[in-house]
Amino acid sequence: MIDDKERQKAADALLKAGQECKPITQVSKTWPGMEIEDAYAVQQMWAERRVQAGARVVGHKIGLTSRAMQMASKMTEPDYGVLLDDMLYADGARIPASRFSAPRLEVELAFVRGKRVGGRNVTMYDVLDATAYVTPALEIIDYRTEVPRHIVDTIADNAAAAAMVTGGRVVRPMDVDLRWCAATLSKNGVIEESGVSAAIMGHPAMGIVWLANRLARHDIVLEPGHILLAGSFTRPVSVATGDVIHADFGPLGSIGVSFS
Repeated sequence: MIDDKERQKAADALLKAGQECKPITQVSKTWPGMEIEDAYAVQQMWAERRVQAGARVVGHKIGLTSRAMQMASKMTEPDYGVLLDDMLYADGARIPASRFSAPRLEVELAFVRGKRVGGRNVTMYDVLDATAYVTPALEIIDYRTEVPRHIVDTIADNAAAAAMVTGGRVVRPMDVDLRWCAATLSKNGVIEESGVSAAIMGHPAMGIVWLANRLARHDIVLEPGHILLAGSFTRPVSVATGDVIHADFGPLGSIGVSFS
């Protein structure tokens, strides 16, 4: 474990790294005593600093929920991060690549809360009942630390969350079989990745279940209107200035963005 002073130093270092787009040494190397709970505390301090500067919390992302992402990251358990209002982009956006140091894209589903969900022993049925709608999404991940990374590096770094894009068709959770929502991800006209949402713990809502139960340890609930990224069902694809991205979710529509 590390103390609160060290946690705050780590949060400040990550905040500066994000602002300057210059990755820092892994926090696990700078503070080798850091444990998972320390890392989440660092993430919370980072988020509080962002809110104090004018940002607003709009939800959470869940990471490392699929085998593909766990293999890509060489990690074995999910994690979560905070979504802020200045991370949101809409379908068709022209996104400045200079905002990130080494951006990558992941294909996901976004669950938007209609009711509050919280407490221990939350089930998939609780999550589905409390979901107003589900929509296709892309998450832009970015590292504010050097690699390779341990799980505490990823967690402290807001689970690598940098931005997200939503688009396509909005559906109610019971109107489609969410397990079989599939997508292809193309970069400059070439399909780079494809996957199906059942890869997320058997059902994408299970990522939200994991999040609700994990946050219950800190008496945090999932609020109405909040966006929850359920986790990627493809491996990440690197993007850079000039790239044009198209994610085809079949019956759920598509998302297109470009990087300037």
